[in-house]
Order: sequence, then structure tokens, then C-alpha cells
Amino acid sequence: MAHKTLTISEEAYTALARLKEPRESFTDVVLRLASRRRKGTLLDFVRSMQPDEEFAKTLEQILESRERSRVRTVQL
Repeated sequence: MAHKTLTISEEAYTALARLKEPRESFTDVVLRLASRRRKGTLLDFVRSMQPDEEFAKTLEQILESRERSRVRTVQL
């Protein structure tokens, strides 16, 4: 099998490492994630993630902000 070298940021590497299962290679992680991108919903993706306190706080802030927002009807 041919191999390619990719350059990714430390942040991307850390994110992949968190998603990596014990006996899984990084190639396996990338292929698993790529296959999930073709199907499923955003909720499926979020459910597949490892618990992340920072993500949870950010999501709560977004939801609170949306609750405070009001949609107005514009007369044309």
C-alpha cells in the first residue's frame, strides 16, 4: 500500500489522538471519520465525540444566545 505524508497542526493531531481507539491507527481514525462524513447528522457526529468540557460550555453559550435572540417580521 502506498503511503503519503500529511502535515497537520498540533490541534488537529490532538483531536485525532482523542478520537483514536486503543488498537486503531491514525489511518483507521481518518477513514472512520471520512466514512461518517458521508452519512449521518450533526447530532450523530456530536454523539460520536469524546466528552469535551470546553465544547459543552461553548455549545451552552450558543444555545443561550439563541434563546435571547428574537426574530422579527419585516414588512416589505
